[in-house]
Amino acid sequence: MQGRTCDGGVFLHSEFYNALTSGALNVPQPSVLPRNDTLVPYMPVADNAFPLTSYLMKPYAGEVPKVSPKRVFNYILSQAHIVENAFGLLASIFRIFRKPIIKPSTTEGITLACVGYIYTIS
Repeated sequence: MQGRTCDGGVFLHSEFYNALTSGALNVPQPSVLPRNDTLVPYMPVADNAFPLTSYLMKPYAGEVPKVSPKRVFNYILSQAHIVENAFGLLASIFRIFRKPIIKPSTTEGITLACVGYIYTIS
């Protein structure tokens, strides 16, 4: 299945998706943003590979004018891809993250070792 399924397809068949859509994730209740009276729900951040749903935040698709609220929204949303950005940085240092890990059971240990190494040298 590696390389044949897009991120959105993998997501739709994941335990995370099942927990999210069944309400088993214990997502906090909507809260008010600073300087605003609107209740805003908590939700995962996705990219354009994911379907547009009421439980995923994704950027505006297509050509967005250079000076527009949609462009600002897309930029701010892109900054929220913290885990993806972190793994991009790890992959730039540790070659093991540039290809599929053969034994998924070792993924957590490999990741913790690499993050621990980065933490000790910084």
